[in-house]
Amino acid sequence: MTTNEAPANIDRLHEHAPRLDWAALAPEAFKAMIRLDTAARHGVDPTLLNLVKIRASQINHCAYCLDMHSKDALAAGEFAERIIQLDAWRESQHFYTAREAAAIELTEAITVLTDGFVPDEVYTRAAHAFEEGELARLIVAITTINAWNRFGVSTRLVPGHYTPSV
Repeated sequence: MTTNEAPANIDRLHEHAPRLDWAALAPEAFKAMIRLDTAARHGVDPTLLNLVKIRASQINHCAYCLDMHSKDALAAGEFAERIIQLDAWRESQHFYTAREAAAIELTEAITVLTDGFVPDEVYTRAAHAFEEGELARLIVAITTINAWNRFGVSTRLVPGHYTPSV
């Protein structure tokens, strides 16, 4: 047993099955998403990208993506404390840089479009924290993780089995 596994004597609830294997059933769309994801990573700081992916996945309740991106972040050297505090980042801003806070806030605004737009003040803070090309790439990265989250939650991908490659 590793430190991340529960003791064998704990009776956990049953693991659900995925609804369908969308990647196998729509391989061209899956391949396009892989290409988009690869392009979205280009020019975005990996630490920042992990925070964005985790925060969007928290908001979207994508357990599969939370599992994947939290493990990737930890494997890349991210501190567990910053991942744990991410859902309450406004109350624990001291764990993040100004750029990270601006990116996290922008992630929330792009992910939750209940007002129909990203508020000007949120965009302005992000625009002050990032040069224009960086901001464009960040928006692509946020949009991409939101698309992945929609695939994950609609097909009920199963968390817990992902192993990072780092």
